[in-house]
Amino acid sequence: MIFNRKIYKRFLEWKRAGGQKALLIEGARRIGKSTIVEEFAKNEYKSYILIDFAKIRDVVKEAFEHNLNDLDTFFMLLSSEFKVKLHERESLIIFDEVQKYPRAREAVKYLVQDGRYDYIETGSLISIHENVSDILIPSEERSIRMYPLDFEEFCWAFGEEQLLEYIKMCFGQQRPLTADLHRKAMMLFRQYLLVGGMPKPLAAYLENGRDFTSCDEEKRDILRLYREDIMKIGNQYRSKVLAIYDQIPGLLSKHEKRVVLNKIVEGSDFMQYEDTFFWLADSMMANECFNCSDPNVGLSVNEDRTYVKCYMGDTGLLVSHAFSENDVSDGELYREILHGKLSLNEGMLYENAIAQMLVAAGHKLYFYTRYNETKHRNDIEIDFLLSNNSKLKYRIFPIEVKSTENYSTTSLERFKEKFHERIGACYVIHPKNLMVKDDIICLPPYMTFCL
Repeated sequence: MIFNRKIYKRFLEWKRAGGQKALLIEGARRIGKSTIVEEFAKNEYKSYILIDFAKIRDVVKEAFEHNLNDLDTFFMLLSSEFKVKLHERESLIIFDEVQKYPRAREAVKYLVQDGRYDYIETGSLISIHENVSDILIPSEERSIRMYPLDFEEFCWAFGEEQLLEYIKMCFGQQRPLTADLHRKAMMLFRQYLLVGGMPKPLAAYLENGRDFTSCDEEKRDILRLYREDIMKIGNQYRSKVLAIYDQIPGLLSKHEKRVVLNKIVEGSDFMQYEDTFFWLADSMMANECFNCSDPNVGLSVNEDRTYVKCYMGDTGLLVSHAFSENDVSDGELYREILHGKLSLNEGMLYENAIAQMLVAAGHKLYFYTRYNETKHRNDIEIDFLLSNNSKLKYRIFPIEVKSTENYSTTSLERFKEKFHERIGACYVIHPKNLMVKDDIICLPPYMTFCL
């Protein structure tokens, strides 16, 4: 099953620019990189060659080793091996799983300069960044990050384009959806929580009559692959990566959700785990969210990396990571979440999904917390901070995520009072319809993609 993906439009823009650089599609495993690139090649080129470096024959490796100084022979060998006629400026050559053979990535410099064909590389970020010690990274390469399907793409898979346009209109006009369409949109969002944006689980869900069991099996296959990838990394921090990865559901189920390293291993501090968080974020298995100690011009300027929250890159995977196969075997757990009847851990899923949607929209994740010395506890906790990135009229946009219909906005009101001169708008994301109260815009979670 082929899904409509936003990145396709970026491929078209790159092609119109004349392929002056190769495209490197970076992303986590199993997000559909190879599928969408091959679909693009079929639709937009007269012919294409897909070289899968996970299973190439020696003749192709030998072409890279011995024939790059004679590109006429090099292209003849590729054309003969793959039985594809290449057409100048009308053919695409795809380097799939390029991390398996770094020599091919290095060759991009000469191939792009030759100018006869266009080139797209795909690969898992984990190995792309690790297998480069002995090669020269080509400047003739432009990287694009690809994520699991975002909420809009998920809705496209259900044929709900008109509903999305209506949601955007209501967001722009700050008015609620009709009750029926709000219920429909919330049902789509809850399915997004459970299924997530990984293409194979979504395809299994749709092709099997919206069956969560077959979807869950596909998600667990992906989680096993991720664990195998972790087991391949260097001994110096493998155990630490595994410890954080295994505990993500537990960390997110706590009230604060931030990682307290001393509770994982006594005496630990951030410096000992810095590479761990970098690896998880760089592999795109996880989305890291750092504390911003003073929300001012440029959130990253006041980034406190010793306070971190770690979200799963895909919320559907988080569900399968958090609950055992026995927990979901009869489908009851999925039904409870689908109908909003699971109180335990629902906040974890909501917040993870909002983080995923914000990252897919291009936002870097920050949160804010203030410790009250008198009360010996945090008296302000803001889940996410967005910024308009303007240096002249800088504004921040605090977001609190609420998974239940009954909640207080005490933290948000205190934050608004403290930083009122810097705030553009305050948001609460909650299960209810859109409403504006006391200058706080309360949005249903399916509107997050509009922010």
